[in-house]
Amino acid sequence: MKDIDIAKAAKLELIDEIAAKLGISKDDIEHYGKYKAKLPLHLIDEEKIEKSKLILVTAITPTPAGEGKTTTSIGLAQGMNKIGHKTTVVLREPSLGPVFGVKGGATGGGYAQVVPMEDINLHFTGDLGAIEKANNLLAALIDNNIQSKTRNLGIDPRTIQWKRVMDMNERALRKIVIGLGGQTQGVPRETGFDITAASEIMAILCLSKDLEDLKEKIGNIFVGYTYDKKPIYARDLNAQGAVATLLKDAIKPNLVQTLENTPAIIHGGPFANIAQGTNSLIATKMGLSLSDYVITEAGFASELGAEKFLDIKARYGGLKPDAVVIVATIRALKYHGGVGLKELANPNPEAVKIGLENLDKHIENVQHFKIQPIVALNQFVTDSKAELEVLENHLKAKNVKYALNSSWAHGGDGALDFAKVVVETVNAGKSNFEPLYELDWSMEKKIETIATKLYGASGVEFTAKAKKDLRTIDELGLSKLPVCIAKTQNSLSDDKNLRNRPKDFVVNIREIEIASGAGFVVPISGEIMRMPGLPETPAAEAIDIDNEGNIVGLF
Repeated sequence: MKDIDIAKAAKLELIDEIAAKLGISKDDIEHYGKYKAKLPLHLIDEEKIEKSKLILVTAITPTPAGEGKTTTSIGLAQGMNKIGHKTTVVLREPSLGPVFGVKGGATGGGYAQVVPMEDINLHFTGDLGAIEKANNLLAALIDNNIQSKTRNLGIDPRTIQWKRVMDMNERALRKIVIGLGGQTQGVPRETGFDITAASEIMAILCLSKDLEDLKEKIGNIFVGYTYDKKPIYARDLNAQGAVATLLKDAIKPNLVQTLENTPAIIHGGPFANIAQGTNSLIATKMGLSLSDYVITEAGFASELGAEKFLDIKARYGGLKPDAVVIVATIRALKYHGGVGLKELANPNPEAVKIGLENLDKHIENVQHFKIQPIVALNQFVTDSKAELEVLENHLKAKNVKYALNSSWAHGGDGALDFAKVVVETVNAGKSNFEPLYELDWSMEKKIETIATKLYGASGVEFTAKAKKDLRTIDELGLSKLPVCIAKTQNSLSDDKNLRNRPKDFVVNIREIEIASGAGFVVPISGEIMRMPGLPETPAAEAIDIDNEGNIVGLF
């Protein structure tokens, strides 16, 4: 059965029943139909958070074969509930760009899915739409101020950093000119669109503690300069109140369930290659307030989503992960070992051995944060006994904990041993987690530390534009912020074509964007872009709906 067929066949419990498992009264949730609800922020309990355990799920470098990080997170939560541990899985919301673009849906797979699958993958509770409108309201206020004759702040249009966003892959909107058509149509200037998941409003929502904090962060957004070089922020346009108002419901996390009726909180959806790549701080704290264990995931691999979770989100939220799971597959290890996509089903222990270099780097990366990782092998029927032995023997020699996971095929039952390893690990002692860098280091040192320690680079080169951006950051008094490097997810390096564990490469930083509202800066490396395009054959071409409302093509 396809994922969508499995999801449709599942017996869902009413959302009131899922809330009751977490000790939430039905009067305390805001219903979005029978199977979705929003949770009020007053349910967050800082004292309970201190006692609960947080498990972060990351992965080795992604391959076209797919690793199943979200599937593993969901399966682990189901498995932990099966062995008697009150567990919630906390995930990001899918963006419509990838849903209709490269990979289809993003709600897990097989018998480890969050449901209602179609709703979550499409408009869900409207959060991304609200973020899009909030972002574009600020854009409209900026252009309106430039046009104004009486309230003009003197903003130099050439310095404006703020772009409009939409929740769709659309390369044609990366660079555009607006304001054409005469004096009444606005002031012509060059600008563009980013995808909603890469917007600063998304990042702000995911790092805010409450509505008041959200408003303050929105006010801190850097817009550009006046003609006499005075910096302008969103608060100078009195934008923060209206923008936050559009997000009054979007700031509340969403409660749904897995196929086995395990509670799932889904909220926020920043990409990990161009943003911080983790669900909201509010959602994670909500999960920790309502259950004893929280399984959460960070986008892509350890040097992207996990690094940003640990250096940005955990730092701002005062979180201390108790364990980090690294998801791997035999197929992915063979791909990093040089095997082509069409040959991945064929047994090849030697290629697995070569591909272990990639896994080893991600193990090292987690250990840089003073956390001992657990490797979870997401099993496929094509995995041979000899290939599994190569991996098991290697991890035993390295004294790294390891577990098999077959939750795609068997749901929570396929993650029981995996769940036991995780519980033993997190209960073995207090977390020793430490961020990778100190905030008072220079921007250059912070960027170089991530690139050399986590990517394995020999150094970093900054273009003339990036050096100018560094001076601007210093002049604005923002040099103590953390960094959120935008980099390809397809390689440890900034070159998407370099597989396995590249060596002797230099990371190129071409520019550095300011996200002062979110509280970080964004060094952009290589050819990475914040507005993806659709692939040659978009996933949208396989998606359809019949007269009864049945959807096909969402995987």
